[in-house]
Amino acid sequence: MAVSAINFSLPEELNAKMPPERRGIRRDYVRMMVLHKETGDREHAQFYKLDRYLEKGDLVVLNSSRTVPAVLKGTLKKEEGREVEIRLAHRKSEKVWEALAVREEMNIGEQICFSPVLSATVIKTHQDAPFVTLEFNLCCSDLYDQIYAIGQPIRYEYIEKPWDLDYYQTVYGTAPGSVEMPSAGRAFSWELLFRLQKKGVRIVFIQLHTGLSYLLDDKWHLGPRENYEEYHLPQEAAEAIAETKANGGRIIAVGTTVVRSLESAADEKGIVQAQSGWTNLYIHEKTKLKVVDGLITGLHEPEASHLDLLSAFVKKNHLYRAYQEAIQMNYLWHEFGDMNLII
Repeated sequence: MAVSAINFSLPEELNAKMPPERRGIRRDYVRMMVLHKETGDREHAQFYKLDRYLEKGDLVVLNSSRTVPAVLKGTLKKEEGREVEIRLAHRKSEKVWEALAVREEMNIGEQICFSPVLSATVIKTHQDAPFVTLEFNLCCSDLYDQIYAIGQPIRYEYIEKPWDLDYYQTVYGTAPGSVEMPSAGRAFSWELLFRLQKKGVRIVFIQLHTGLSYLLDDKWHLGPRENYEEYHLPQEAAEAIAETKANGGRIIAVGTTVVRSLESAADEKGIVQAQSGWTNLYIHEKTKLKVVDGLITGLHEPEASHLDLLSAFVKKNHLYRAYQEAIQMNYLWHEFGDMNLII
């Protein structure tokens, strides 16, 4: 069931083209619009003041997935010297990835050489999406070592110059696997995390490895239902969620990835069990959230499916007015932009 996403006009100058650190501020000093989900009231602050809006007994759930430099350039073995660009899309196993072959039609059995020690073979093609499935000749940490050595982070057209991979990481990311930064957590600093804990706010980690969202050709579009992403919810997180719920605390998800993971892992009664799996859960205004009470996220593009997810937290008219106010106040959009707390 498709639910119409919110549409609005986003001025070009509100696309954040560079990291906050290159604009002269700390990552946790970006602006934060606080949207009260029951009333639609807005407040405006800076992200480092987040602890003022959370309470002792609340639980903040972070995604510990680490960004991989998913753009790889290599040459086709059958046509030595012809360069191809591959964008990793989803990790399927320790040595198999689904990938986007940029402006290239590839056949099963074709080989790509990326470096003197790294190559891959096409083991599957897809008629309904521009993906190929690649099996690499290395696996596990050896494969990641090569990817980190030769790859570049994915960047979109509003980013005018290439920034180092470090700018595409959260401070706490540990498990490599996301091809696009889990950007809702980018504004956190260790100082802020420690301050939250000192106040009595608990912090736990889950993992969801983000997939490729933009396929470089408007004829291809991956909706939430087609976008399967791998998640892992450890026992520690499941227990913390149960304890927080039992004690009347709030579950605050950092990012739409965390919302999808927690709601996918919940049973009909909202009880979350430790588990790993793949989710294509589509959350929209008619979805009854079973686990998550509040959300920390960035600002999302017009008609993005992320806005459908936000409308599960707050009425669409409240959300629309909040976004119009953010535009009027020159908030910045995208992964290097400002933040939104819905609570």
